[in-house]
Amino acid sequence: MTMIDRHPYFKAAKRLVVKVGSNVLTAEQGLNLPVIYALSRQISHLMESGVEVILVSSGALASGQKKIGLAKRPDEIPKRQAIAAVGQPGLMLEYEKAFGVYDIKVAQILLTGDDLNASRDRYLNARNTLNTLLSWKIIPIINENDTVVVEEIRFGDNDNLSAMIALLMNADLLINLTDISGLYTGDPRRETDVELISEVQTIDDSIEKLAGDIPGTLGTGGMLSKIKAAAKITNAGIPMIIANGLTADILIKLFSGENFGTFFVPAKEKLSSRKCWIGYNIKPKGILRIDEGAATAILKKGTSLLPGGIVDVQGEFGVGDAVELAGESNSRIAVGLVNFSASDIRKIMGCKTDQIQDCLGQKRYDEVIHRDNLTILNDCNLKL
Repeated sequence: MTMIDRHPYFKAAKRLVVKVGSNVLTAEQGLNLPVIYALSRQISHLMESGVEVILVSSGALASGQKKIGLAKRPDEIPKRQAIAAVGQPGLMLEYEKAFGVYDIKVAQILLTGDDLNASRDRYLNARNTLNTLLSWKIIPIINENDTVVVEEIRFGDNDNLSAMIALLMNADLLINLTDISGLYTGDPRRETDVELISEVQTIDDSIEKLAGDIPGTLGTGGMLSKIKAAAKITNAGIPMIIANGLTADILIKLFSGENFGTFFVPAKEKLSSRKCWIGYNIKPKGILRIDEGAATAILKKGTSLLPGGIVDVQGEFGVGDAVELAGESNSRIAVGLVNFSASDIRKIMGCKTDQIQDCLGQKRYDEVIHRDNLTILNDCNLKL
C-alpha cells in the first residue's frame, strides 16, 4: 500500500489541537516539569509561525495522587474527584510559568459532556469563548472537570475530549501525545517482536483489536480510546497523529516533515460544524432501524430518511431530538435530528410520504430526517 505524504497536512495546519497524556506529564515525584517546559517552547515556536494551538491536558489526577502521597488511585468517585481538585491548580501553575517564559498567557477551561452536548447554544458559546482566546493569542488549556463530573455527563477520557474539541473548533490537525510512539502490532512495553504502524487509512475491526490489546497506565485512556477518537475526527475530515510526547522536539519534528508516530488519514471532505455537532456531540435518545434500501440510499446517494424505510422504533423522543440510525445487522449508520416524535414515527413507518396525512391527520414534512440534519458515520465498523 502506497503511503501518503503527511507533510502537506502539517504545512496547511493553521489550527492545531494537542492532547498530552498523564504518562507524558507525570514523573516519579509529581509533574514532569522538563516536559511541560519543552512543550511550551515548541508550542510557542508554532505560534510564532502562525499556528493557533489548543492544548488538552491530562495530569490533574496523576499530579494530585502523587502530591497527596497515595500509592494508587482509589476506586471511589468522590476520592478521585478530590484528587483532581488537589492536582489541577498545580498543573495550571506550572503551565503558566512555563509559557510565561515566552510571554504567552494561558487560560484554564474545565468542561463536562453537558457543556458540548446539552444544547446547541452551550456548544456555540464554548466555541465563541475559545475563538476569543485564540484571537488574543492566549492558549486555552482544557481538561475534563473531574471534580464535579458524573458518569452521565463525562467525556470518558481526554482522548475523546480532544476529538470533541477538534470538531468543535474545526481544527486542521489533532496530535495525541502519549508515552509510546504510536499504534503497534502489539504492546511494545511487554513484547519485543512488534512493529510500529506508521499509517492507518481505514479504521476497521483489525485496528480496533490491535488497540484493545494496548492498555493505558496512569491515565484512563488506553490505545483503544485513541483509536475511537481518530475514528470520529477522520470521518469529519481532520487528520490525527499519535506520537511519543517524550521524544525531544516532537512537535517541531512533525511539522518539519519527519515521520514519527502513527498518522490517521482523514476523509477527503470536512464535515460542517453543525454536522459534527449532530454526529458526535448530541447523545441520541432513540434508535430507528432501517431496511437495506434506505441504508443504501443514505450511504450511497446522500438522501433524506423517509418513513417507508423504517422498520422499527426504539425509545421515546420528541421532535428535534437526535436519534441513531441502525441497519438490519445492527450496524451504526448515522445520527440525525427527527421531524416527528417516536409515537408518530411508529404510526407512519413503512408508509409512503403521501400517506402521512392520513396516518397523522396532518403533514408538515415528507422526511423523517432531512439530509441536512443527518450525519453519516463512516466508522460503522468501530464499536463506539
